[in-house]
Amino acid sequence: MRARAPASTSNLGPGFDVLGLALGLYVEVTLSPAERLAVSTSGEGSDFPADSSHLAVRVAASVLGHEDFEIEVTSQIPPGRGLGSSAALAAAAAAAAGAADPLGLAARFDGHAENAAASVLGGLIAATFVAGEVVARHLRLDPGIEVVVLIPERTLETKTARALLPDSVPFADAVFNLGRLGLLVAGLADRTGLSAAAGEDRLHQNRRSALYPEAPELLERLREAGAVLSCWSGAGPSLVGICTSPEAAARVRDAGETALSAVGLPGRAVALRPDLVGLTVTSG
Repeated sequence: MRARAPASTSNLGPGFDVLGLALGLYVEVTLSPAERLAVSTSGEGSDFPADSSHLAVRVAASVLGHEDFEIEVTSQIPPGRGLGSSAALAAAAAAAAGAADPLGLAARFDGHAENAAASVLGGLIAATFVAGEVVARHLRLDPGIEVVVLIPERTLETKTARALLPDSVPFADAVFNLGRLGLLVAGLADRTGLSAAAGEDRLHQNRRSALYPEAPELLERLREAGAVLSCWSGAGPSLVGICTSPEAAARVRDAGETALSAVGLPGRAVALRPDLVGLTVTSG
């Protein structure tokens, strides 16, 4: 079996641990029976050990109950950049192994319901765990939404970024984020109502900037170039600019490349369309 799953950007500013948006970068996993385990990888993440410790192997083995298979992983999604690479890989591996519930399995292995749901369902989603199970719902997404992603060459582990977050937040900050979340969901549904305020956040982004001091300037440069709003992608270090036309996305992408160079941060800027399909599975 062959399965393909898209990358995702999560949080989108105020939607911390809730919102996910699938993006047009993909990981593909092909699995077939074999006398013993054989692992081959190419593309992003190909430097990971090709053995039983590989996430794709662990997910597939949990479905099949053994490791007597050949598995091939080809990925466009850079790991450790806040683009849901682990969730996408887990979803594709689960589906290639014939899992009945790739979404639940991917979320269990990755720990993030919103990334797993975006990779499996595609589009813009709200997702969370309810009584230990993933509950996900599609949200309306204006077809004119375009996404520019700044992808630094450095990595940032989610657990490291999360360690900076407090156990509780002030009431005013919670209300602030809830208000911005409403604006964001409405603006993504109808891009004519999208505003810079919809990407504001008081729960995670500023605290995480201690690990990524270039982020505030890069976010500001994305907005100055024409992104309606800008935010971290997941736990970073990738950053996202939301645009409302292909022309604006092209300008923001070019400005993003310049901005990365200006702050001395190796990386690239890419303009991506949201993926509306999600996980796909084919035989052979």
